[in-house]
Amino acid sequence: MTTNDAVTTNDAVTTNDAVTTNDAVTRSGAAATIDTSRPPVRPVKTAAAAKPNLILGEHSLCPGCGEPVALRILLEVLQDLDIVQRTIGVVGHGCYGSFVRIMDVDVLQCLHGRAPACATGIKRVRPGVAVFTLQGDGDMANEGLQEVLHAAARGENITCVMLNNGVFGDTGGQQTATTVLGQRTKTSIDGRDPETHGYPIPVADLVAGLDGVGYVARGAVSTAGAVLQTKRMIRKAFETQLNRGGFSLVEILTMCPTGWFVPTAEGPDYQQGTMEQRYKLGELV
Repeated sequence: MTTNDAVTTNDAVTTNDAVTTNDAVTRSGAAATIDTSRPPVRPVKTAAAAKPNLILGEHSLCPGCGEPVALRILLEVLQDLDIVQRTIGVVGHGCYGSFVRIMDVDVLQCLHGRAPACATGIKRVRPGVAVFTLQGDGDMANEGLQEVLHAAARGENITCVMLNNGVFGDTGGQQTATTVLGQRTKTSIDGRDPETHGYPIPVADLVAGLDGVGYVARGAVSTAGAVLQTKRMIRKAFETQLNRGGFSLVEILTMCPTGWFVPTAEGPDYQQGTMEQRYKLGELV
């Protein structure tokens, strides 16, 4: 088994203070070096699968976009709660519409703004499944504000997620109902002016004031800490639904440097200095 020059073994062997495991070891006095002239003989270990494994491909969104981060933590929550096989998602229109192609979850795409209404129908027909909507601020606040408000007022046992970047990203970066004062967009080049454009609509705050609501929170993906906190919010929202606690909503502030006219790397800082000043992060209900 041993020679004066090398030791090869399938088990750990200690020889002159050298320990080897399934590899050839060359000893030179008290020193030991691993023979790298050939591959190791020990079985190759497979790294643990990265979570979530529900993402089937690459997204097509712009560099610096915060929406893929929000999607990842949403899917991680579904896996953590072990409800993937009994979950149905409903998405509207916007940049995130491309997620339908890469999410390994049952998903329905509906008309602009109508996701809460579709989710209501699904939940009433299939009360045993977890139902969520994934919408942008243009989709939820501009096109379908009435849908989310009425679903919340009815206490529908569904979970809505709004990705809020303050622009219509899919159509070129126009102003939305959530664009903050002073924020530049394709239709507010000099910044949103309340006399011309009115004031932004805080969707989460409106929903939080309605009866029938079980959980409302606002998170962000601008920092690692914010991502972790937002994931906890999403989990609480789904737990509220699973416990039949009523309507739940998580608004997630996401970066859109392309629509904001800022360099990609400056997206998180810009978000913290503008949107997060207007829309305070935390749990509202």
